Amino acid sequence: MSYSEKDVIDQYRYFLKDHVRLTIDFRKTDQRMGFDPPPVEKELIEDADIIALPPFDQSDAIHPVDLVTAIHHRKSHRVFVKEPLTLEEISFLLWATQGVRDSVSPGRVLRTVPSAGCRHSFETYLCVLNVENLNTGIYRYLPIEHKLIFEKTEANMAKSIVKAALHQSFVGHAALSFVWTTIPYRMEWRYDRAAHKVIAIDVGHVCQNLYLATSAINAGTCAIAAYNQELMDRLLGVDGEDEFTIYMAAVGKLNETIPKS
Repeated sequence: MSYSEKDVIDQYRYFLKDHVRLTIDFRKTDQRMGFDPPPVEKELIEDADIIALPPFDQSDAIHPVDLVTAIHHRKSHRVFVKEPLTLEEISFLLWATQGVRDSVSPGRVLRTVPSAGCRHSFETYLCVLNVENLNTGIYRYLPIEHKLIFEKTEANMAKSIVKAALHQSFVGHAALSFVWTTIPYRMEWRYDRAAHKVIAIDVGHVCQNLYLATSAINAGTCAIAAYNQELMDRLLGVDGEDEFTIYMAAVGKLNETIPKS
């Protein structure tokens, strides 16, 4: 290993540690300086196509699964059957991963997953390929309203997302893929340069909830951290600077059945 390569590795290891927190004057963060907190979700586009989601907790499609059973059977799935997901099912998965439980103050909400300082820097996009009553395309979750907003479509969505996922072909056979972007300033507003490690930690909380929640709808998921940054950001229509892709996961129905409670 060359000295230059070791320097790069040392920098990445530094990111995993928490030395940076001791170098920041937290009295000078935007929060302490009195700047308004960034909004908890992106603004709605005027005349946007909004899709109401059915109540996730009033559906027969959601089957109770014992937590120990869900954890025991947790694994990544890359083979899916061609059965579509339903709106009731994706309503549940969206609630489980980014649902809002309560609004605490402007710019601060409690969700179904933890987040450092309750900052929740993520937006959730769905690359829909096979969902009942939804056209193929890109949708964004509105957690405050528990609705979807249609963002865009592609001529060949399956081919586009497979290419953006570095040719991992199973993504094109999933019913949909969750793609989480981060808006870093939501976390930087409070934590300055200490924001970025906790953003990476937080997105793991989100995806783990997805793994467990799929057990309740006889589906499976596979988390994906390897993708072409520019292609994925372009597919979602985000700028790649103030908002960019950070993680994704393909979801689809399974042949196997997970034991229910």
